[in-house]
Amino acid sequence: MRILGISDHFISGAAVVTDGRIAAAVNEERLARMKMVMGFPRKSIAAVLEIAGVKAEELDRVAIASEWGHFLDEYVDFSNGVFGVDEGIVRNLFFSMGSKLSWLRSKLPIAEKLYYDLRKPAFARRRQRIREVLRDEFGITCPIDFVSHHLSHAAAAFMASGFDDGLMVTLDGAGDGHSSHVYEVKGGQWQFLHAVPSFDSLGDYYAYVTQICGFKAGKHEGKITGLAAYGEPIYRDIFARFIRYEAGTMVNSGNAFRHAAIRKLKAALPEDWSKKHLAATVQDVAEDITTRYVSFWKERTGQSKIALAGGVFANVKINQRVHEIPGVEEVFVYPAMSDEGIAAGAALMQWSKLTSQTRSPGGKCTDHVYLGPEFSEKEIAKALSAANVEYTRPQDTSRDVARLVSEGWVVARFNGRMEYGPRALGNRSILYRPDEPAVNDWLNKRLKRTEFMPFAPTALAEDAHKYFIGMDGASDTARFMTITFDCTDLAKETCPGVVHVDGTARPQTVSESDNPSYYRIVKEFKRLTGISCIVNTSFNIHEEPIVCTPHDAIRAFKKGHLDALAIGPFLAKNAASDREQRLVGSAHARAVDAVDA
Repeated sequence: MRILGISDHFISGAAVVTDGRIAAAVNEERLARMKMVMGFPRKSIAAVLEIAGVKAEELDRVAIASEWGHFLDEYVDFSNGVFGVDEGIVRNLFFSMGSKLSWLRSKLPIAEKLYYDLRKPAFARRRQRIREVLRDEFGITCPIDFVSHHLSHAAAAFMASGFDDGLMVTLDGAGDGHSSHVYEVKGGQWQFLHAVPSFDSLGDYYAYVTQICGFKAGKHEGKITGLAAYGEPIYRDIFARFIRYEAGTMVNSGNAFRHAAIRKLKAALPEDWSKKHLAATVQDVAEDITTRYVSFWKERTGQSKIALAGGVFANVKINQRVHEIPGVEEVFVYPAMSDEGIAAGAALMQWSKLTSQTRSPGGKCTDHVYLGPEFSEKEIAKALSAANVEYTRPQDTSRDVARLVSEGWVVARFNGRMEYGPRALGNRSILYRPDEPAVNDWLNKRLKRTEFMPFAPTALAEDAHKYFIGMDGASDTARFMTITFDCTDLAKETCPGVVHVDGTARPQTVSESDNPSYYRIVKEFKRLTGISCIVNTSFNIHEEPIVCTPHDAIRAFKKGHLDALAIGPFLAKNAASDREQRLVGSAHARAVDAVDA
């Protein structure tokens, strides 16, 4: 059975599920080269059908990952975040109205229903237009189903987890009128347990703080997570008046939404409020509410295996706190946890319903996230030549990359199929040594990034316990760089470039079965240096998506002033690199540190 999954709003994209397994998955941002772009994903649909080798007439079903929404025929620019999006007169009007009248919700309970009833004609128009576009532009005439946003999140998380039974918790800003769903899967049966309305969204309040701190809501929440470690949660009393946990759910006690909520929250802060303390407060509040919420439903169901999805679970510190809840045996975070993952989730849910099978063949819908396009040696060589980039073909590229990294080279790696989800996991990555404390400063500056989180490490799976504490029950999640762990003294001493100020790191563990060629790089780096970790950060230009094609990679290599590019079987070096000068400076800094110590 072949099912095409489509998501057409935030981080839109498409996926093909064949007999319960994800055969291909791509998000539109990578193809359109517009980060987190919104709009109907025509490029992604064409790409996943080609990657999966499926023709339009061979599809048995199409699953659209949300029941509600407005049709976005053209791309909607997301470069300025949630509050900079122009989604057209109608939708902008509804959001403005919702913001201005949010205070009515507590006084007039029917107000929320009326708000969504007014939007129903636009929702119906979306369904009609999707059917028209799929028929007229792609020749797709099979039945089309519309799947709940949060059920799509939950299905992806469960079917990728490998759990027989478990508790599924979704948590995000909003989708189909809700910000969270809770499900239990037991004995092959799904049971819906609870929903939190979008008005009571914890994710939205995190976004409001992101915007208040001068970043872009919907895009830069990760900066708040990193900044939080530098502050103290001194505004907890203020936040208690806005968002709180209450008896197994969440409540917007501030009774405000969008711009009205931002104004109200900012007005409640003292005049001399601090960004780092505000970040620390919202992080502390989010961790507290989420863990109490998950704990409630864990105790109610007796389930000890928890699968998580939704944008809030892009917050790796929250995921660590969920993992640490007493009685949690295993926690799994879906690798494409935000809306980039719901296309696959919707297709998986429909496959499950149509076949009456709760789990995918082999227990998981996928064993990895290398689900995007790949390119032949001929295509790569042609792109290099067209860009006038000199290159060689080493006898063993993995060995040469490890050697260069061990010698202090910044190496961009482009190899195999592109990753699905927000993390670069070796195939579209920038690599560097982890033992240089200053790497976060100078490499982020070079990449034009403003980051407060340190770079993440890739670690050999067999050695990960030497560097990270408490991985039992989260080792599968750690394969996808979606959770933090406290670091050991060895990690702090030998890998300071990947340890945050709070003593944590968010690793990707890699085994030979996950990614053989990438594993060989880290293994060889260990042989050369004695260190089982390397820096792994996403290969992209600032404010652009992770690279997808050889052309993208070559352009980013040149513009990012990187030392070397390992692309397929080829290796290119940057003649204009300042590597020697940088290494002299780093060696001097280490010598000064040694004297001070």
